[in-house]
Amino acid sequence: QLQASGGGLVQAGGSLRLSCAASGRTFSANSMGWFRQAPGKERECVAAINWSGISTYYVDSVKGRFTISRDISKNTVYLQMNSLKPEDTAAYYCAASPYGGRPSPNSSNYNYWGQGTLVTVSS
Repeated sequence: QLQASGGGLVQAGGSLRLSCAASGRTFSANSMGWFRQAPGKERECVAAINWSGISTYYVDSVKGRFTISRDISKNTVYLQMNSLKPEDTAAYYCAASPYGGRPSPNSSNYNYWGQGTLVTVSS
């Protein structure tokens, strides 16, 4: 089970850190991803990280602003979001993929999903 938290209301230019805590099993061998979906838009992968944390993926719109990381000992994945923009407003979801070696932006490669945490960025 994956539990996402850390969302909230923040002004443009602000920061938030999302956490995704796993319970019931370890996801140390899985790659992990953060996805978001805004009203009326398709879900997109914001960032992903492989099992070791060495390889990451970022969608172009968040490069340089967001950082994905993981703490294997805590079975937790983080998404540090800086310089937030109103267009970052969305429900954010974490997910786990059995393909641990490569962080994939393709949602069909993920088979465990957490509930969403809402991020609202005001202008």
